[in-house]
Amino acid sequence: MNMTQKITLQMNGEHRFALTDNRNIGDLNPKELLLYATADCAGRTIFGLLKEHVSSVSLLEISVEGTLTTPTVVAESKYSHFNIIYRAECLTNKDQIVVSRAINLAHDKYCGMVQMLRRIAPLSHETSIVTVGNS
Repeated sequence: MNMTQKITLQMNGEHRFALTDNRNIGDLNPKELLLYATADCAGRTIFGLLKEHVSSVSLLEISVEGTLTTPTVVAESKYSHFNIIYRAECLTNKDQIVVSRAINLAHDKYCGMVQMLRRIAPLSHETSIVTVGNS
């Protein structure tokens, strides 16, 4: 069975991202660093697109999964597939539209790392946006 690696970053209070599993960036292997860079790039791109609407996002979490061609990480391992999962919480239903558009634009057009992954292997994505405040 081939190995899947996963990196999840979550927005912190400064509109930057941190790993969610108590690891430091120095703990990641080089292949995981590629996943980390993609999640970070996508998050920064989303925030850049949101501009003045950033305060409407109470949570943004981005997970990038990569399936390797080998059962363990070795020098010959290559990624055969990627999946990016975007999870956001907004304060109002109206904010969902703005956040959804920013995620789609970042994923489809503006995030260079996402574009690079597409050249390496097939890429799928999932998006979940919920309202946690009063609509």
